[in-house]
Amino acid sequence: MSSVKVSKANKFSLKLEKIAPDKSISHRCAMFAMLGSGTSEISNFLRAEDTLNSLEIVKNLGATVEDDGETIKISSDGIKEPFEILDCGNSGTGMRLFCGLLSSANGHFVLTGDKYLRKRPMKRVTNPLREIGAVIDGREDSNLAPLSIRGASLKAFDYESRIASAQVKSCMILAALRADGTCSYTEPELSRDHTERMLKGMGADIVVDGLKTTINPMKELLSPLTIRVPADPSSAFFFAVAAAITPDSDIILEGVTLNPTRIEAFKALERMGADISYELTDNRYEPIGDIHVKYAPLHGITVEDNISWLIDELPALSIAFACARGESIVKNAEELRVKESDRISTVVEGLRTAGIEVHEYKDGYRVVGGELKSATVDSDGDHRIAMSFIIAGLRCGMTVTDLECINTSFPNFFELLQKITSIELDIDERIKKS
Repeated sequence: MSSVKVSKANKFSLKLEKIAPDKSISHRCAMFAMLGSGTSEISNFLRAEDTLNSLEIVKNLGATVEDDGETIKISSDGIKEPFEILDCGNSGTGMRLFCGLLSSANGHFVLTGDKYLRKRPMKRVTNPLREIGAVIDGREDSNLAPLSIRGASLKAFDYESRIASAQVKSCMILAALRADGTCSYTEPELSRDHTERMLKGMGADIVVDGLKTTINPMKELLSPLTIRVPADPSSAFFFAVAAAITPDSDIILEGVTLNPTRIEAFKALERMGADISYELTDNRYEPIGDIHVKYAPLHGITVEDNISWLIDELPALSIAFACARGESIVKNAEELRVKESDRISTVVEGLRTAGIEVHEYKDGYRVVGGELKSATVDSDGDHRIAMSFIIAGLRCGMTVTDLECINTSFPNFFELLQKITSIELDIDERIKKS
């Protein structure tokens, strides 16, 4: 099993220019290009396992993909029935959004993934899709992949979701684009809104009114995408935490999306006492800019609102909790239990291994700030758990095992980490070459 030993960091002052491009937007660029006329041009596409799997699926669905290393051009004249099984790798976003995209396409499609993805629940998208006429089969009554989809005619819908999930919302919006009438989707709180922003930018008839999104079916193909994918704030946040927990340090994170639904974790870190500022540099499909994080003593907070806006960053934020004065509490985050791992359990177990007092609840946990101690933590195959505890090592030294998962979202993570501290990698050749 691969592992890394991280040394305690000294103070640092850095400007990071090569943060991983946004994973969520990269997935959507590949998929949404299938809905456009002409050729979509995408620069700064994330070349990580999950997003490259989405790109490969698009090829298998009949798109022409040209990649010169700088810009990816995608042309499509409609979704074709594939010869291959469509492998989403480790990506729940990929599988759930492709379910919506393919449910109304002509043909038979089979979606699968790695051993971790095949354990993740899919009924949250397959159930509402089946209710409007989609023909989907899978293990445990379509809850577990592999999933078999036979394209069908979809009915218009007025769907009220019980969970705030950008994946579920995006899936249903994609289904609505080819439904037989006007559709609406209402969520209990606003989730990340990349799908609405990007599709509206391509000319889709989508109206957002508070928590309700109304979608009219496409009358014709949409305009092609021309987009530079911004840096991923979920990836950038690991290094924001690094600066926030390392005395006398500061870091500038360049070219990050400043979408309000994506920087909630930074706002939580601000509430803990970190010194953070933002500079807007672009605002076409997404607001984009630089984030400057400076060290300051941290104190505990309660995180219970807008959970869907920072669900991916909670493991890294928990490292800040461990280094803060007082107690921090996470509530309303039961969604963490159905991510790449049960992230409530893996965060709690990892922090306890590192000497921190943690109390686990059904929908969250309570962290009593203290002194992190050097330990060995297993990531359980979860990239965000792996990177979070590697960042914890900057405070106390740490060994983290099972690192292959990092390649799914942040291939140059170790390259950037070495700008801060020394690391010893015991890692397989596949990761070394990434």
